Amino acid sequence: MTLPNQVLISQDLSCVGQVSLGVALPIVATLGLQPAILPTALLSTHTGGFGANTYLDLSQEMQRIIAHWQTLELNFSAVYLGYLGTAALPVMRQHLPTLATPAARILLDPVMGDHGRLYKGFGRSYVAGMRQLAHRATVITPNVTEARLLLELPQDEQPLTLAAAEKLVQQLSAQLSIANVILTGVPLNDGQIGVVGYTERTIWHWSTPQLAGHYFGTGDIFASVCFGLWLHGSTLQSASQQAMEFVQQAIKRTATAATDVRFGVDYAAGFQQLLEQVLPV
Repeated sequence: MTLPNQVLISQDLSCVGQVSLGVALPIVATLGLQPAILPTALLSTHTGGFGANTYLDLSQEMQRIIAHWQTLELNFSAVYLGYLGTAALPVMRQHLPTLATPAARILLDPVMGDHGRLYKGFGRSYVAGMRQLAHRATVITPNVTEARLLLELPQDEQPLTLAAAEKLVQQLSAQLSIANVILTGVPLNDGQIGVVGYTERTIWHWSTPQLAGHYFGTGDIFASVCFGLWLHGSTLQSASQQAMEFVQQAIKRTATAATDVRFGVDYAAGFQQLLEQVLPV
């Protein structure tokens, strides 16, 4: 049984801090889609600046949830995968073929590193598993660190030239046999930050002035908006531009308000403008 407008979202949930499932769920729902969730882990807070957070692995519960869904013959025509974790990754690799319909649109945000290094607890086996999962995706949205990990390239934290970023997306598409690649949070050597895409055999990019500071959850917000708009009929190129602008405005509102950035950016204030992109005139 495949329900219309159902989107399966599988990633971790932080009880405090607007990241991962905490932003994906409201954004997807606001865009008029019906989210179903398969949480991979439960955290007291996200891991950025709150101290010793708790972490509850849900991989065994995931298997029980999936087993129940199988009795209902549930599957999904749209799947959005974010942070999985070492125990949940093999569960998803095993069950994705039956959770997704044959023609499903699958977005994989291969969350596993940033700033030139893997996140704590991940090793080469996790990267290899993520590489195998990526073969199932319709589109992937890695950052530069994750792109280099997937390609087994040396890490380099220096800003990129646009030509170097374009080469990365082409390599990912070719080596992982993925039609659509969107490289996110790309620090360019002209002081801009942007996204670089390879979709429908076309290379494109969008950029904006890089704002000072680090803001948690912006990659999750970008992927959620981009996927939602794509499911509504936008091209990935157009959806990426709108998602980047949505994130940029959320950062500006947060910086102006001078709120504690650990708790996330003010993205919800942009919902009305976002809805204008999908509601009929």
